[in-house]
Amino acid sequence: METDYPIEVGMKGEQTFLVEERFTAGHVGSGSLRVLATPSMIGFMERTATGLIQPRLPPGISSVGVHVDVRHLAATPVGVEVRVACEVTGVEGRRVDFKVEAWDEVELIGQGAHQRYVIDVERFLKRLENKLPGAGTGAGSESGS
Repeated sequence: METDYPIEVGMKGEQTFLVEERFTAGHVGSGSLRVLATPSMIGFMERTATGLIQPRLPPGISSVGVHVDVRHLAATPVGVEVRVACEVTGVEGRRVDFKVEAWDEVELIGQGAHQRYVIDVERFLKRLENKLPGAGTGAGSESGS
């Protein structure tokens, strides 16, 4: 698979999300409070990273998240906007590394690192077919979420 895509160290992206009930700890099951859940914050970070690099990938090529190392530093209530920023910090072959941060309207609420791999969608989906019941063992080389 070709890996010469215009993804470069230093590229930056940003997105804003509204904390809705569906993103709360009580709703996703990661706690009982009506505050932004850590899994939701991480999802916002992954969406921002994906949104940064996907437009630079040709049709049939995408990326999958493979690693997240994030600290959730402060709670954010329902109805507050969260701004997520990401920056490409490394590109090696198909691997893309990101610095990620999340801010609510008051303070830094999360920070860390995220890693994605560029994949051929058809090849990736073919590998998944092998995991279906009765399809075989599913051995392959591309992984991720």
